[in-house]
Amino acid sequence: MSAQAATRAPRLAATAGRSIRRTRPAPQLKPLKRDEKGLPVPHVHVVVRDTHRSRLADHYHNTLQDDLLYMTYVHEPTPRPPPRPPRLTYDPNDPYTKHRFNPPLGGNRWSKQLPPPASPDNIIQLERIQIHSQIKQATVSRTNLLGPIMALRAISGANDQAGGQHTAEGVQIVRGRKNLQGWVRPGIPVGVKVDLKGPQMWDFLSILVEFVLPRLRDFQGIPLEGPSNRLDKPHSASGVVSFGLPPTALGLFPQIEVNYDAYPAPFGMHIHFVTSAKGVGAQNRARALLSGFQIPFARS
Repeated sequence: MSAQAATRAPRLAATAGRSIRRTRPAPQLKPLKRDEKGLPVPHVHVVVRDTHRSRLADHYHNTLQDDLLYMTYVHEPTPRPPPRPPRLTYDPNDPYTKHRFNPPLGGNRWSKQLPPPASPDNIIQLERIQIHSQIKQATVSRTNLLGPIMALRAISGANDQAGGQHTAEGVQIVRGRKNLQGWVRPGIPVGVKVDLKGPQMWDFLSILVEFVLPRLRDFQGIPLEGPSNRLDKPHSASGVVSFGLPPTALGLFPQIEVNYDAYPAPFGMHIHFVTSAKGVGAQNRARALLSGFQIPFARS
């Protein structure tokens, strides 16, 4: 061992516990503010967003969208006639009647209007899914709605303003609007409903198709009208497909099946698929969309 190494060793041992750079104390963070419930409020606005797109959403955008354009395409060789002018009941130049509504010529015939021209920009798509259940026992006591509210929250995963998104309304209570046979009065709760959009809509649809409908007994499919049904009726031109599920279908949802005893009584529900289809034959285009998601239909 050389003389320089021998004199350097005590110096290294003395400076081993010290840092070469001058250190600073850790910054003192201000304590987080608390809300009315005592929970900490972060410094930034945190919004929970999706990390990936749903499998059914990918199936629609990559496969089903092109198939629907091919199946529902209607070639129009000539341009459409211009819309009929409104019936001028009020003078639009008069400042006192300028903003009054002039009804269209021939009345309101929205169910007889032609659908928009077929193009890649207006392909039919699923806008939202509404789950609705009417609880007759709620007219006697409002506590009978607690079980359906808990069940719909578990099935849909929708809560009021969940994930910081103020457009999520969660499970809503349906109230009566008019007197009905003496047991429904305006303002009293008669049921619950929830509207699903975005990823929650696709997740519910996948669970419905893969878990509930295949295990539902005596389910032959959603009934269809006969071939003599007119396509310009308000029901056929709305683009909404609805069907009901019996109370036994509630226990087939995985969210309910894992803890079935926590819910007091099963209940039936109506499911409404709201699509963007409008005009004559919108019901058939909506059924073509849902059949692409493996929802069965049967001729009654």
